[in-house]
Amino acid sequence: MTSVTAYAAPAAKAPLERTVIERRAVGAHDVLIEIAYAGICHSDLHQVRDEWHPGIFPMVPGHEIAGVVTEVGSAVTRYAVGDRVGVGCFVDSCRECEYCRAGEEHFCVKGNVPTYNGRHYDGEPTYGGYSSHIVVDENYVLRIPDGLALDVAAPLLCAGITTYSPLAHWNAGPGKRVAVVGLGGLGHMGVKFAHALGCEVTVLSQSLRKKEDGLRLGADHFHATSDPATFTELAASFDLILNTVSAALDLDAYLSLLRVDGTMVNVGAPEHPVSFNMFSVLMRRVSIAGSPIGSIRQTQEMLDFCAERGIGAEIEVIRPEQINEAYERMLASDVRYRFVIDVSSLR
Repeated sequence: MTSVTAYAAPAAKAPLERTVIERRAVGAHDVLIEIAYAGICHSDLHQVRDEWHPGIFPMVPGHEIAGVVTEVGSAVTRYAVGDRVGVGCFVDSCRECEYCRAGEEHFCVKGNVPTYNGRHYDGEPTYGGYSSHIVVDENYVLRIPDGLALDVAAPLLCAGITTYSPLAHWNAGPGKRVAVVGLGGLGHMGVKFAHALGCEVTVLSQSLRKKEDGLRLGADHFHATSDPATFTELAASFDLILNTVSAALDLDAYLSLLRVDGTMVNVGAPEHPVSFNMFSVLMRRVSIAGSPIGSIRQTQEMLDFCAERGIGAEIEVIRPEQINEAYERMLASDVRYRFVIDVSSLR
């Protein structure tokens, strides 16, 4: 075991504070990563506040991790010391079920091992990226291409793959009309990806406050959902709606915006159940769906796509001692568009 410095929530709803945690020794198939940057995901806030399910405390959040390999195990073949790497939302899976064998580890039947607020299969808790180092099996580590700076790459490990995966699955591309609901940490990446894939992109936001940003990021159109005329004007317009917000929406209103055989994919997770009228999907054979993150293979594909096209997250870099302030600013929607922690001061 090795002691490393981290920022952790000692209890539910408690402010995060500097502390020391234990990392396992580097095993034969492990790599030790010196973390350079860790993105702050809105799910970090939900989990330290126990808003989704009972948490494991002390909790070290962070599943948007970018850094450099500083040690490799004796059997490691994928990475070498000095490689630029990343870690996303999970660090292990059963490797035996049909989905793991198919390279879809995020659907592991046994349940993959979350990067934090979870337990390894031996029962030991997992600690995330708000720390100076992390030890991860090489099979669950991503290679960050040289064309991507580590700070803008970190949020791609969650916000990036969460929006890239549904766009890829539902065949977003030239000729497709895509609407992105919400222009936040997830939504801004959805706009960038949909634009890069050749779609006609519309942002649906509560107001026009971020219109200039949306157009700069690649949107062709920008509409305020607070204006009832928007839903009349855009009725039956879209092949795909990517809903990135966690707030409960009037799903019937949004489903009315889909063309025949269109799909509304939800990647945000409202705290409470939501409902819709069945006639909203019956009359035009539309679908309502959900999508989680992506597999290791698809996440690597996404990182390579970003490097080839110069895509990174829009970020504000903060120091570790600013984490609690950043959480409050996230609640106030005061970030454009992802906080990223410079972890170097923890070493």
